[in-house]
Amino acid sequence: MGPRASEDEISVVTDGRRLGSGLSLRAVLPNAITAAALCSGLTGIRFAIIGDWERCVFAIILAGMLDGIDGRIARLLKAQSRFGAELDSLADSLSFGMAPALVLFLWSLQDLPRFGWFASLAFAICCALRLARFNAQIDMDEQPHKSAGFLTGVPAPIGAGLAFLPMYLWIASGEPIFREPIIVAVWVAVMAFLMISNLATLSWTSIRPRRSIRLEAIAVAGLVFASLLTEPWWTLAVLSIIYLLLMPYGVYSYAKVRRQRNAASASEIS
Repeated sequence: MGPRASEDEISVVTDGRRLGSGLSLRAVLPNAITAAALCSGLTGIRFAIIGDWERCVFAIILAGMLDGIDGRIARLLKAQSRFGAELDSLADSLSFGMAPALVLFLWSLQDLPRFGWFASLAFAICCALRLARFNAQIDMDEQPHKSAGFLTGVPAPIGAGLAFLPMYLWIASGEPIFREPIIVAVWVAVMAFLMISNLATLSWTSIRPRRSIRLEAIAVAGLVFASLLTEPWWTLAVLSIIYLLLMPYGVYSYAKVRRQRNAASASEIS
């Protein structure tokens, strides 16, 4: 979720050049990408204020894409730092918590007095709580989900994308039912709960296609990209639904791994 590192890595000089206090020159690129993700997420709010819903959602999706690469670039450049970790958390909270909450409120929830605003608040707060939990556990050795290749709850960028599912369907079909405030409020509340839940969810590291189907997986990825270019809203809706359908599989897979670990521990003790 960004350029994360332990506290003592800040004082390590990697290239002999620093900007300010403790930030190496090579750390500029990943942190600049994080800042760009933050600006993209906040620009989504601007588009929402003027009612440009398509550009609004695309801006927040772009923020999610940038968030997905800043940490990888930081690790590639060996530029992880505590500064980057804190900036990344702040950017995630704004881009995937506050921005979607305000966008959905302006789009639909403002027509539901009190409860619509509470649903938006719940989403923003749960996103912040999830990120705070992640930061609190980052240096902990005992993380059962992470050690097994799973995540705890729905990640903030994915949670934001799932929260927009009613909007995807509304833009794609034009049906007013998808903009119904009560339906949107319930949906947003459920997505907020999933972000702070203790459910084991699949991560990219746990998805390993068998060698026999890797060419097919590449072909499917190409088709998905083409679908995003031609029918972006239906494609985003389908991808969101597929992710939700895979959540029970993630819970089942983690339970299976946990049983295997318990059996191995019991055999070692005996």
